[in-house]
Amino acid sequence: MGYQVATAAIGPLLYLQGRAVRRAIPVLPEPDGARTGQTGEGAPLRLLILGDSAAAGVGAHSMQESLTGQLVNQLSASYSMHWRLDARTGATTESTLQLLSERATEKFDVCLTSLGVNDVTSGIGVNRWLAQQLQLRQLLRKIFSVNHLIICGLPPMHSFPALPQPLRWWLGARATDFDMRLQQALSKESDASFLSLRFSLDRSLMARDGFHPGPKGHREWASIAASMIKKIAA
Repeated sequence: MGYQVATAAIGPLLYLQGRAVRRAIPVLPEPDGARTGQTGEGAPLRLLILGDSAAAGVGAHSMQESLTGQLVNQLSASYSMHWRLDARTGATTESTLQLLSERATEKFDVCLTSLGVNDVTSGIGVNRWLAQQLQLRQLLRKIFSVNHLIICGLPPMHSFPALPQPLRWWLGARATDFDMRLQQALSKESDASFLSLRFSLDRSLMARDGFHPGPKGHREWASIAASMIKKIAA
């Protein structure tokens, strides 16, 4: 049974489980710390990190342990960096479009986005979401003059410990569909790269809430992103 068919069959149960999960999952804070800065030596690199709670560092104990902190640390040995983190808990693709429309224009060489989990849980259709993702990429190119986009896919929600069955299966199937469709769309764009977040099902990489990456997960994510950025900037 596909998740689209299952939605009608077990919709009420999924709704009740979703409400219960929202009450049960511990609310982890976004780590304190600078969200913009300049550091490093070497060729200039202007980096924007855009997205949701995972991008904001939820699950890490400090900004230094977060995706941003570890990514900046790994790149600053090779680049003179100007970086900015523009991420917030609960962000969707649509809310991020609105956020960017209110930001002053600024040029970036590379932008990494982490969006999709809140879209999946919101119930938005995949085609509408893909249209919003395309609109976001076009905005980043036109208004922020981004040379290259690194678009993170959807994490393996079917393995999130915080989610009970069948909600875990249903959200996981939706996330997989979104992930595959996004990767297909990006394959047609020469200035965009897809970064798969399905690099491990090891639960030790997750935070204690069973929903966000923990420090180890942020470190692995940053290592993959740093390698991609170095190839792009070479």
